[in-house]
Amino acid sequence: MSTNKLERLLKLIAVLIDTSLPLTAEELRASVEGYPDNDASFHRAFERDKDEIREMGIPLRVERVPATDPPLDGYRIPPEEYYLADPGLAPDELAALHLAAMAVRLDPGEGATAAADREALWKLGGQDEMFVDQVDHVANVPVDPRLSQIFSAITAGQPLSFSYRGEVREIEPGRLDFQRGRWYLTGYDRGREGERNFRLDRLDGDVKFVGEPGTARRRTSAPGARVESWEMGGDVPVEILVRVDAERAAWARRRLPNADVARELDDGAIEVSIAVRNEEAIRSFVLDFLEHAEVLEPPDVRARTIAWLESVA
Repeated sequence: MSTNKLERLLKLIAVLIDTSLPLTAEELRASVEGYPDNDASFHRAFERDKDEIREMGIPLRVERVPATDPPLDGYRIPPEEYYLADPGLAPDELAALHLAAMAVRLDPGEGATAAADREALWKLGGQDEMFVDQVDHVANVPVDPRLSQIFSAITAGQPLSFSYRGEVREIEPGRLDFQRGRWYLTGYDRGREGERNFRLDRLDGDVKFVGEPGTARRRTSAPGARVESWEMGGDVPVEILVRVDAERAAWARRRLPNADVARELDDGAIEVSIAVRNEEAIRSFVLDFLEHAEVLEPPDVRARTIAWLESVA
């Protein structure tokens, strides 16, 4: 993005936030420097600017301008939707947040994500990064370009639409998780009428807002709940029956507190029913038990697991 275009975008955002009434395209053209004089060129540039503002996750609203005849559409950015609400952090909590932000470096890839992350910390009352080089970074967290939009949708209660494995999904987003080096979105899938988990790096293309803020109901499990790798995925869950022998049964119960123990055998072994959305992940989990566990059902999953183990061997 050129410097002139960036300056124009910043000015446009500032004007849209500062207005209490929606402004028409012509009013914005007169208020924001940097637009072409030619009418057709202006409208093309203005449309591109609107798209880029929305891609940043900024809530650009289109509203009817009062007392216009014929009716005209205007634009504004509601400050209450743009600015980060004060969470009421105490000084020691804010200090801990700032230390964590310095210790965990976000990998922004391309774009201005890193600057946006610093700005978010400043909005919470964080300090300048003058001491950042004195802190050892303990982790690098990858940043998906769609994180900003998804986070905005969660906080605003706004449904999302995206393509996942070639299929369009409409989701009422509930939470974001970062586990095992990847970002995951948990939300209510309207098409499948149930909660689903999605790996962000498997989304095809962009995320789109669907409907108005506040129309997504929060029906997901509590934030921070443990999510296993085999629960992550957009597939319909399949109940897989795994037998664990007596020597590892107690450990399996601790490792799978939410699983259903379908059967307890006389020799102390157990058969556990596990809801699985990611078959590859459950294979790796079973392999952790070595010869002390095996997949029993369904037959096709058992056959694929055996074939995978033979290929590994």
